[in-house]
Amino acid sequence: MNEDKVVYQSVDQYIAGFPTKTQEILQSLREKIQEFAPEATEKISYQMPTFALHGNLVHYAAYKNHIGFYPGASGIKAFEHALSSYKSAKGSVQFPINEPLPFDLISEIVKYRVTDNVERQQEKLQKKSRK
Repeated sequence: MNEDKVVYQSVDQYIAGFPTKTQEILQSLREKIQEFAPEATEKISYQMPTFALHGNLVHYAAYKNHIGFYPGASGIKAFEHALSSYKSAKGSVQFPINEPLPFDLISEIVKYRVTDNVERQQEKLQKKSRK
């Protein structure tokens, strides 16, 4: 294991490890996600800032040339047309670091993920109550 690798203990520590401009972008994204999903809690998961509500909701991370946003496969699939101008994969999208973040689109994705997670949690509870 690489002993020089930082193991993040908090979202604040994660954000503080980047240049000022990147910190500002990450903090703006953090605040917007909190606004879009006020009942979600923050944590570090997979060494990335994560919002959780009945499981992981979204992750985000900074890289040299982009901000990675990870709403899971369902979040990408539901918005694949709107995300078509960005580099994306099954559960992630890359927003270029030198362009403004598309907060309207991020808002829609986060709200979708909240609904998705809440519905899944309700289904689990209904299955348990039937037993």
